[in-house]
Amino acid sequence: MDDFGKVAVLMGGTAAEREVSLRSGQAVTQALIDAGIDAHSEDVTQLNDLQRVASEYDRAFIALHGRWGEDGVVQAVLDDLKLPYTGSGMQASAIAMDKLRTKWLWMGAGLPTPAFVWVSEYMPLDLDNFDLPFPVIVKPCHEGSSIGMRKVANLEELAEAVDYAQRYDSEVLIEQWITGKEYTGAVLNNHALPLIELKTEHDFYDFEAKYQSNDTQYICPCALSAGLESELHELILQAFNVVGAKGWGRVDLMLDDDDQPWLIELNSVPGMTDHSLVPMAAKAEGITFQELVVKILKTTLEQS
Repeated sequence: MDDFGKVAVLMGGTAAEREVSLRSGQAVTQALIDAGIDAHSEDVTQLNDLQRVASEYDRAFIALHGRWGEDGVVQAVLDDLKLPYTGSGMQASAIAMDKLRTKWLWMGAGLPTPAFVWVSEYMPLDLDNFDLPFPVIVKPCHEGSSIGMRKVANLEELAEAVDYAQRYDSEVLIEQWITGKEYTGAVLNNHALPLIELKTEHDFYDFEAKYQSNDTQYICPCALSAGLESELHELILQAFNVVGAKGWGRVDLMLDDDDQPWLIELNSVPGMTDHSLVPMAAKAEGITFQELVVKILKTTLEQS
């Protein structure tokens, strides 16, 4: 444990997911301390915070969610400051945070992802020529934790949902609705952990279902055949590697009624709260939360 030196757990930030990040960071910090590591929580919100951290610490565990902390900006700064950190680098982080460009990459690699319409200040919503079948789901392109998302059933609702999403982001994704089961696949050091099936009474796995509801069901191990789960593991690793992600992360996908998988998004710094999915998948493989955070931190030794 002495090899790690002094570790900063970066958390908080300024994004809409700040409160979730604080919870993740506190849980990670305590687990590292319990493992005998000299770890300290650092609420970082500006460049000066990162410069100070780089001068006082030997490495960083990134527990920042959302823009600035998860989208490649903090990663680029830490690269320049030569401070080793957990997770994906600047380029992969920036792509993963961008739902639209992640989908373009997946499509270019021949991986399955739902059809979509892109809305931006240069590509305004054209209701007269909108051709996706309803229902659809509307998402800000650069937010996490399902913030700003709505399922809509008609053109009138669509215009309202796009306006709502644009409060969070100038770029909006209108995506084909997939009817089926929702799964998430955690990746740890290029190894796919057991899949988790998500069941909620909500229309989809939204912010409330993720962080507030006690009725959401997390099924792990799930009821998939060994062969199908193995195929999905391979798809998850392909999706992860196409984006250039590394270390750890989570790929969300749907399985429709014909067992056709559809990639939804990639999270490069998933949540690490008591409702979070990566710790749950790790536990199903016999990895405790403490062991998980140490395994993630170990990847920084290769950067030293």
